[in-house]
Amino acid sequence: MTEISADLARQFGLSAEEYGRVLAILGRVPSLTELGIFSVMWSEHCSYKSSRVWLRELPTAAPWVIHGPGENAGVVAIGEGLAAVFKMESHNHPSFIEPYQGAATGVGGILRDVFTMGARPIANLNALRFGDPAHPATRRIVDGVVRGIGGYGNCVGVPTVGGEINFHPAYNGNPLVNAMTVGIAPEGRIFLSAAAGIGNPVVYVGARTGRDGIHGATMASAEFGEDSEEKRPTVQVGDPFTEKLLIEACLELMATDAIIAIQDMGAAGLTSSSVEMAGKGGVGIALDLDQVPQRETGMSAYEMMLSESQERMLLVLRPERTAAAEAIFRKWELDFAVIGEITGTGRVVVRHQGRIEADIPLAPLADQAPLYRRPIVETKPPPVLDPAALADPIGVGAALLRLIACPDLCSRAWVWDQYDATVGGQTVKRPGAADAAVVRIEGHDLALALTTDCTPRYCAADPRTGGAQAVAEAWRNLTATGARPLALTDNLNFGNPEKPEIMGQFAAAITGMAEACRALDFPVVSGNVSLYNETEGRAILPTPTIGGLGVLAHAAQAVGIALRPGLDLVLIGATQGWLGQSLWLREILGREEGAPPPVDLAAERRNGDFVRGEILAGRVGACHDLADGGLLVALAEMALAGGTGLTLAAPSTAIPAHAFWFGEDQARYLLALPDSAACLARAAAAGIPACLLGKSGGEGLTLPGGAAISLASLAQAHERFFPALMDEPASPNA
Repeated sequence: MTEISADLARQFGLSAEEYGRVLAILGRVPSLTELGIFSVMWSEHCSYKSSRVWLRELPTAAPWVIHGPGENAGVVAIGEGLAAVFKMESHNHPSFIEPYQGAATGVGGILRDVFTMGARPIANLNALRFGDPAHPATRRIVDGVVRGIGGYGNCVGVPTVGGEINFHPAYNGNPLVNAMTVGIAPEGRIFLSAAAGIGNPVVYVGARTGRDGIHGATMASAEFGEDSEEKRPTVQVGDPFTEKLLIEACLELMATDAIIAIQDMGAAGLTSSSVEMAGKGGVGIALDLDQVPQRETGMSAYEMMLSESQERMLLVLRPERTAAAEAIFRKWELDFAVIGEITGTGRVVVRHQGRIEADIPLAPLADQAPLYRRPIVETKPPPVLDPAALADPIGVGAALLRLIACPDLCSRAWVWDQYDATVGGQTVKRPGAADAAVVRIEGHDLALALTTDCTPRYCAADPRTGGAQAVAEAWRNLTATGARPLALTDNLNFGNPEKPEIMGQFAAAITGMAEACRALDFPVVSGNVSLYNETEGRAILPTPTIGGLGVLAHAAQAVGIALRPGLDLVLIGATQGWLGQSLWLREILGREEGAPPPVDLAAERRNGDFVRGEILAGRVGACHDLADGGLLVALAEMALAGGTGLTLAAPSTAIPAHAFWFGEDQARYLLALPDSAACLARAAAAGIPACLLGKSGGEGLTLPGGAAISLASLAQAHERFFPALMDEPASPNA
């Protein structure tokens, strides 16, 4: 028999003080199963013990918000009696240890968070951060993660429509895999997780329980060390075909009145689902583990309670509907078992083979969970760089070719080609076609615009500005399609919160995010915190990823970035030539320094509302927001997307040419439209900076002064990185 001690508790991730709290709550030494339950429920991953005090700063309410944080996913009204249900979560640590299954099960888990609320999933997105392309592990991780995302999403029949990918040495030992799912449900048919009804049956459905993923939540709440490869047993194994059956069975059951509460068995598996359901409902729960469907023999209570086997759900049903519910799940060839009941004791009681393996009061398990206000050290703001002091060593044309080829700006076609972006037939704007993906709602005119965004190098230099910029860029990307931004989900990826400088980054980023959310009427309705993203003491860049959702009344109103010939090119927003933390600075001068561009939230709102109005009035042929790489990179992307060139005029500005074309000033958009004079007049009347840059057409980019770059040369530079990284043949253009 395993001896329960403070040493064992420490191995389970509980501090000495936390273990003392366990002893006080129980009034005795816990059993192994009880210690396991406390360790996962009080882990950083499940309890948010370092982040809860800061998360309260985020605005979460708006007239269109139906359910904010606290449920499996956020819910917002989108019109016509429909609701969008969406969330983003991380699977960072599992994806480093076992890239394919780590990424695949990340997709499966976030799908369950959405359909457990009664929504049919209609779109997946992701945000991926990898290490230095030259690092020996990067190719393997990229390959496994991309295949895992594509393999699971494609098989389950939900299109992967958007996302982002960055590379930086800070992610060498800890890649980030953030997965987002969006679903649609009737506004009045949202299912929640709070259990109710003394004596009601607790039902297990889905796949059988095995030993995979045990202590996955605890593993996700710790740094990696030299033994990270030994943690493979904590990574779950997914089966997308079972997930597809589970989606259909759950949605069929949800069309009846059988369900009182439903919860995905995600992190911490049966433990978290049962404890959270009973705790939210203010009731007790009794479980008989002898009834749990198992795919391995001789499993202990500890193993069953902590297993994170995939494709499983926990339900509380109306007793008179149990047989009908079972018939539905049997029809879909899924396991169905009554494994317990709701009680009035306020305790979770676990029985196995005639013995009580756990008997824990639920209220203290939640109310006395650790909550820390950890010490913080603020990031010292870096100096502002003077663009005039940064000489251009290679010229604008050569810089464009280098930037468009770099890992952060190159074509992602190698990645997108592994994802089915059109399954279901409702995708309006595929990956790369617009600043945000656009998906039509079947049977309706409505469409959703969806994006994921963050600029980690900004966050590392100035976390408050970086947090605000991440929110603003997501809002801009939705706006650039014509959508009205409604709400966001977040995935807050940071290092070890026990280090004051990391906690300082987190606190400042939250402050910046909150400011932007309030200024843009863009509330946070769901999300995830992923801490301890470090390996051997080296932290990732602070990465508060934003998943944005907006709505279009008519899918046909959405615009993309592709140019067509004969359009005027208008720049909306002020340009100062901001080169601090820019990709130009990094890729051309080899420097990562300076203050990131400031975020003027009033200008963001004003400029974005103007651009959206122009799009919805039908005046805009193409639109692209300005972000990484600045103005000339955005113009090149529009030209490549449309297969047409453009001719640019010399800017009437004192800003150095390289700063004008590659500066990363915020709150800016490019519009391609037939009548620039009328647009410029409307912008002037609204007090919005705007200028005419040139005209689309031709076979290449003609720069001020007459120098030209052919579209073929741009395409060749743009498309070579991923095939070279993965040792695959390049496209014919390359």
